[in-house]
Amino acid sequence: MIELRNIHLQYKKLKILKDINLKINKGEMISITGQSGAGKTSLLNIIGTLEKPSKGIVKINENEIQKLNDNKISLLRNNEIGFVFQFHNLLNEFTALENIILPALIMGESKKIAEIRAKEILDSLDLSNRDNHKPNQLSGGEQQRVAIARSIINSPSILLADEPTGNLDEENSSKINNILSKLNQDFNQTMVIVSHKKGITKFTNRNLELTNGTIIEE
Repeated sequence: MIELRNIHLQYKKLKILKDINLKINKGEMISITGQSGAGKTSLLNIIGTLEKPSKGIVKINENEIQKLNDNKISLLRNNEIGFVFQFHNLLNEFTALENIILPALIMGESKKIAEIRAKEILDSLDLSNRDNHKPNQLSGGEQQRVAIARSIINSPSILLADEPTGNLDEENSSKINNILSKLNQDFNQTMVIVSHKKGITKFTNRNLELTNGTIIEE
């Protein structure tokens, strides 16, 4: 489903990623760990087509990204990839339900159908009683669960998570990791999770460590 070949990333003279080669099969749940500044977010952004490598080939579902124009890349990203970030990036003026349905509305889904789907997801995440709450009325763990719900509203085949528990305590971190694991098992979603917390490796099929710009598979 995801293939990186000879990926390099360089800013002026600073080499961030060096000759990264990686294949990720459908349904795998992979963690990428490493110290801050190791290039984990840059690697995830390249996988998610948000950033272009200085050199190398990126393939998503057999689509070679470098051969697609910007419109086709955006369409592939919107259809195939969901993102969860360390900072939930919820819109404070909207309720949890409204935040979740936004990606579906952007993709042309009707509001009625989007709301039905969103309420099903909220229920599965034990947030059915929080649908009309705004982000500042939710705990940190609840906000991140809403962000996860938003990321899967369009049923992406790939979910990319950048430090999804970075701002959470141990209890809430465990809840989020369990939710991601359950989504992976229930829907066979391919997941790549970046974290500086080694605890994530208990939940994933494979763990990759990014050190000095290269990947070591543990």
